[in-house]
Amino acid sequence: MAKKIPMRQCVGCGEMKSKKEMMRVIKTAENAVVLDMTGKKNGRGAYLCMTGECLAKARKNKGLERSFKMSIPDELYEKLEKEFNENA
Repeated sequence: MAKKIPMRQCVGCGEMKSKKEMMRVIKTAENAVVLDMTGKKNGRGAYLCMTGECLAKARKNKGLERSFKMSIPDELYEKLEKEFNENA
């Protein structure tokens, strides 16, 4: 039997993709929002496609805010964008 591929929905574009193709953003217990490159850290996770476009969409449609049930400051989006560009 074929192994099931875990699928996740992008909070930017809403497309379903395999977990490996996506970048995980987590909210830690301390309410810090960070990029999780390993996909193994503890916290509430939200997934984004590996494109800056989806990050921009998530920012516009408040996808991350909805996932984490908290407001996210602009500085945080800028930090995510920077990390995103370094890791993409």
